Amino acid sequence: MRVLVVEDNRSLVANLFEYFEARGHTLDAAPDGPTGFHLATTQTYDAIVLDWMLPRLDGRQVLRALREEQGLDTPVLMLTARDELPDKIAGFRAGADDYLTKPFALPELEVRLEALVARAHGRGRSRVLQIADLRLDLATLEVSRGGRALHLYPACRKLLEVLMQASPAAVTRERLEHALWGDMPPDGDMLRSHVYELRRSVDGPFPVKLIHTLPRVGYRLARLEGDEPAAPAGPA
Repeated sequence: MRVLVVEDNRSLVANLFEYFEARGHTLDAAPDGPTGFHLATTQTYDAIVLDWMLPRLDGRQVLRALREEQGLDTPVLMLTARDELPDKIAGFRAGADDYLTKPFALPELEVRLEALVARAHGRGRSRVLQIADLRLDLATLEVSRGGRALHLYPACRKLLEVLMQASPAAVTRERLEHALWGDMPPDGDMLRSHVYELRRSVDGPFPVKLIHTLPRVGYRLARLEGDEPAAPAGPA
């Protein structure tokens, strides 16, 4: 999962990063409401962990703005020390999908987030991503297009997963690099090389191209409207 944590308690954030990154998840953090709102609306996340009491803009205000002004449907788990029923009701009415009171166990938070993400994507444990005729089974890691099996290197498969999860939205180069190498990307433009290899497998043998470059932004994976294979030319 890629999770945004909007929380001003640095010790708690450090614990979350240590636990979740060790288990293969990717986290971003925001220390206040406006920063959390900015990241939530400019990046793509599987879920958001949102503290109730935040500097500058509290969690309920952030959540209402995300839901009502931005139409964002990313699952949100409200994290707070408030455990009274009226507080929980207020959180759900603001648009929260789940509610967890402090203190809490990290494994419980992880399980709750996984359940929210699975429900949001309408998937159970056997998660399959599909864009047009391209399929990626996240359980078996099998990739196919048009019924034809594709054999991808692990780095290319990871890029494909991130692009398909975000589709049809664009994914920045920075996010793709972070997905592959974390905070220590290699020197040189290795990302371009991996995208080239991914394109050779996913788009090369097929008439309709799914991977598109957005100059100075990144890439997107989508079947564009009106993008149909050209009909063969008739006799002169």
